[in-house]
Amino acid sequence: MSRSEAEQPVPPVSVDPRRLILGAARAVLPARARRWLLSQRRLAAWPPVGAVRFGHLRRITPISREWGFDRGRPTDRYYIESFLARQSSAIRGRVLEVADNAYTVRFGGDRVVRSDVLDVVPTPYTTLVGDLGTGAGITAESFDCIILTQVLHLIRDIRAAIQHSYQALGPGGVLLATLPGISQICRDPQDRWADHWRFTSRSAQGLFEEAFGRDQVSVQARGNVLTAAAFLYGIAAEELESGELEYDDPDYEMLIEVTAKKPGAVAPAGRP
Repeated sequence: MSRSEAEQPVPPVSVDPRRLILGAARAVLPARARRWLLSQRRLAAWPPVGAVRFGHLRRITPISREWGFDRGRPTDRYYIESFLARQSSAIRGRVLEVADNAYTVRFGGDRVVRSDVLDVVPTPYTTLVGDLGTGAGITAESFDCIILTQVLHLIRDIRAAIQHSYQALGPGGVLLATLPGISQICRDPQDRWADHWRFTSRSAQGLFEEAFGRDQVSVQARGNVLTAAAFLYGIAAEELESGELEYDDPDYEMLIEVTAKKPGAVAPAGRP
């Protein structure tokens, strides 16, 4: 996992007004008029049709099948780590993470009183053997924070997993989750789990509101066509510029960030 790097602020990328106009036209014009408008847009397209230069990307296999880990930091990890850095104050008290506690240690620091690691099988890192999908091994109202980065799409019963996460939080506890939007399939060589789901900001909002309530859930989508393409090709975040990474296009949701809070008073940091 790459070390976080300080980023210099950059001006936001401007939105093409032609795109906004075309979007509005699509909403009000009849189908025949929309087809004509699109045909005219193709005539004025730049680069012209047939003149696009694909370079290293003209290939039917990715540059890396490891999401870019073998080149640096994957673009989804750039967004995940930025999200956890912004929400770091919620990583406190007793914290639960899945598979290992790297993010708990990195972003929680001395605010963390106890760090637990959940897995379905015992590993050198595991402190709790359990299953979010069934709720087995997970006690109610035990945690002040749960970190689920790129976990929930691997659980078939997604609603049950979110509900069990809600039950495992104490009053005022916070769930920090990230979900894949545009992504390659995640495979387990040992076939212990499977990749079941992809999400949009709207589907994530609805799923978490069912368990936590409408006013307790905040969802943000990250990414754009360039970062999504880079992620699919396995190009690392270090190979992109800060302004390219920080521009979010709502039509290309690469990663979904969810902050969900359980109602109630926040428990003391020294929760046993």
